[in-house]
Amino acid sequence: MTRPDAQEPDSGAWLLNKIDARERALTGQIEQTQAEIDAMAAHLGELHEAIEHLRITRKTLLSLADEPGPEPAPPPPVVPDHPAYQQILDVFADLGRPLRARDLCEALDLPIVKKNTENIRAKLKHLVNQGILVETEPGLFAQPRPQPSR
Repeated sequence: MTRPDAQEPDSGAWLLNKIDARERALTGQIEQTQAEIDAMAAHLGELHEAIEHLRITRKTLLSLADEPGPEPAPPPPVVPDHPAYQQILDVFADLGRPLRARDLCEALDLPIVKKNTENIRAKLKHLVNQGILVETEPGLFAQPRPQPSR
């Protein structure tokens, strides 16, 4: 027998409590899944950016490859094998200034006679033809100045 003043548990409230609990659990799952989606979307954006950088790099490299490159440097001039040529170049290196054939004869302790100056002049002209020396004015020879780097 039931007592009229006793209350029976409300079966509807119990069911609503279960629904509330299930709703909270699903809301938590939604928030967690949304956070994962946001993280994956950010990672996807980084991947798209990285691949775009690679495409730009490829395009830049291909366009640079199509441009003409710098001219290859000419091979260094070869000093003739005779020791007199090396002696002449040593004098230029020691004095560091333009010289005439007569100046070289003096520096090499050769007598200043026509035979010696003409012989030295011929060697100087040969060094000019080889690109080792330059003739800055008629009869005046010097080592070429290095070209400034660009």
